[in-house]
Amino acid sequence: MNFPRRRVLHLAASAVAVATVSRTARGQAYPTRPVRIIVGFTPGGTTDIAARLIGQWLSERLSQQFVIENRPGAGSNIAAEAAINASPDGYTLLLVGAPNAINATLYEKLNFDFIRDIAPVGGIIRTALVMQVNPSVPAKTVPEFIAYANANPGKVNMSSAGIGSAPHVAGELFKMMTGLNMVHVPYRGASPSLSDLIAGQVQVTFESMPSSIGYVRAGTLRALAVTTAERSKALPAIPTVGEFVPGYESSALHGVSAPRNTPVEIIDKLNQAFNAALAEPAIKARLAEMGATVLAGSPADFGRLMADETEKWAKVVTFSGAKPE
Repeated sequence: MNFPRRRVLHLAASAVAVATVSRTARGQAYPTRPVRIIVGFTPGGTTDIAARLIGQWLSERLSQQFVIENRPGAGSNIAAEAAINASPDGYTLLLVGAPNAINATLYEKLNFDFIRDIAPVGGIIRTALVMQVNPSVPAKTVPEFIAYANANPGKVNMSSAGIGSAPHVAGELFKMMTGLNMVHVPYRGASPSLSDLIAGQVQVTFESMPSSIGYVRAGTLRALAVTTAERSKALPAIPTVGEFVPGYESSALHGVSAPRNTPVEIIDKLNQAFNAALAEPAIKARLAEMGATVLAGSPADFGRLMADETEKWAKVVTFSGAKPE
């Protein structure tokens, strides 16, 4: 059967219109059932806390439960792979951050390419790390610490929450930019790392603000600097590392991604919910208590940020020679 050209064009336009309406309706209806947010670490840590805050905000705004599913292991790679292989329907999300950017270089063989296989949804928070020492260390400033470490090459122990963790690479970036010879001592998490710092078994660490701030305020540990480009409102009297080591910046980023090919209407709806929540004064105040600042923006903004972080930490991981345990 031969259709007139005008009839063919009309049918094609109708098909496009139907598809557009269908996509719009799908975005408006989402979500119609609970959504899971996969987290690559155990409950209680900074990443888990960030995920639970996000889940609470989304549950309130989108009238469905956003359930946190902890899948620790392999530096968060197990969680990333589970999310990447999930159906791209918006019902599986991944809490992402610095570990995902670091792992791209730290692990030689992964079953996925994070930047290629994940669709960025949006940033949530940026958290400072704290360069802190045991009070027995005779250094009250970053320059004094550099002088102390230079006078004791190979004798200053730097703890971290594990090989390839944000505290580890923050310390390695400091070593790379200052030329210091410090010994990395990895632990299985922030708690044992900080416990040994308090006990004087190690001398310095670059740990996250939420894990550290209580010890710093109590005077149990001495904060020398924060690692973000700007001073933290949670510890306004503490300078940044960059004030003494120009160009230094390190922070723990947290955001959300979805499997590649997740409908853009769903991603946009989630992103709008994030940004609306992050604009609320009560939520900003809650984040400030944790030493975090908001990281609002578009999916494209967050995608570019993660790509930049991946490139940045590739250089540091290569410099350190770190290998996964």
